[in-house]
Amino acid sequence: MKNKDSIVDKKLKVLFVSSGNLKNFDVAPFIKVQGDSLNNENVEVDYFKVSGKGLKGYISNIGPLKKLLKDSDYDLIHAHFTLSAWVAVLSFPNIPIILSLMGTDAYGRIRDFKKKRLYFNYFTLLTLLIQPFTKRIVSKSPNIEKFVWQKKKSKVLPNGVDINKFYPVDHDFRKELGLIENQKYALFLGNHNDPRKNYQLLEKARGELNKANIEIIAPYPIPHHQVFQYLNSVDVLVMCSYEEGSPNVVKEGMACNCKGVFTDVGDVRYLLEDTEGYAITGFDHVELAEKIKTVVEMKECKGRERLINLKLDLPLVAEKLKKIYLSTLA
Repeated sequence: MKNKDSIVDKKLKVLFVSSGNLKNFDVAPFIKVQGDSLNNENVEVDYFKVSGKGLKGYISNIGPLKKLLKDSDYDLIHAHFTLSAWVAVLSFPNIPIILSLMGTDAYGRIRDFKKKRLYFNYFTLLTLLIQPFTKRIVSKSPNIEKFVWQKKKSKVLPNGVDINKFYPVDHDFRKELGLIENQKYALFLGNHNDPRKNYQLLEKARGELNKANIEIIAPYPIPHHQVFQYLNSVDVLVMCSYEEGSPNVVKEGMACNCKGVFTDVGDVRYLLEDTEGYAITGFDHVELAEKIKTVVEMKECKGRERLINLKLDLPLVAEKLKKIYLSTLA
């Protein structure tokens, strides 16, 4: 067993293993934000991006990862998503593997959006099978942790939000964003071409919203810094997803005191509780439109206060994550 004091004092070297298949980002923004936040915790983070899709694509990454590990001196691997973790496991490293479950790798992807999906599928199976080969399993929310059967390894830790980068301002950015000054806006930040994000539900509500002078905007993809500008310029943030873990967009909106209407997925109900300025909606477009109109007229929004009370500020989450790393190495 390693000396505990020496582990605490030394600079940890961690390799993040995650998908490299995103069209608009080199590394998923929330993963990069997490990696950057660890710098202040004396943790050095490098990135190995798994490129290629399907079984053949993932298998092709095992060799390069094995070579990288042989030539490096990392303390542990932090794999994001089960398929990335399998690449790490099959490279047979001599260091511990921590798996972060994202959501769909636990409960699966929806295939038929008009019917109730099955929870048990090959993603779920791979998540169940990989657990003996990991040292810790981090779930973003309790609904994801339900799929962790090795409970002694399990930790629930939502992604944090940098409240120094996401905060309310006393002016908006409508001119910079090309938005009309007196128009009311409902913002959808997800990929509107991804059926899992369910933009179609918001589209069905467009007619009712237009009657209330509320226009829908869906600017995806945008640079991450522009998210801050939009959240400080619109009247309400809308998320219609069928399934989420602990959605970052909700927490970023709360940090900016941007009012919001969200479907009851992941840990949204826990995040919001009874916070002023927010509402939870079902999957009916009439209900969604009514909730949006009600929230737009609300005078108070206390999302930031709630987020801080939940201790989801990024540095605090980074500190918790480092403690998980240290417990893995102890």
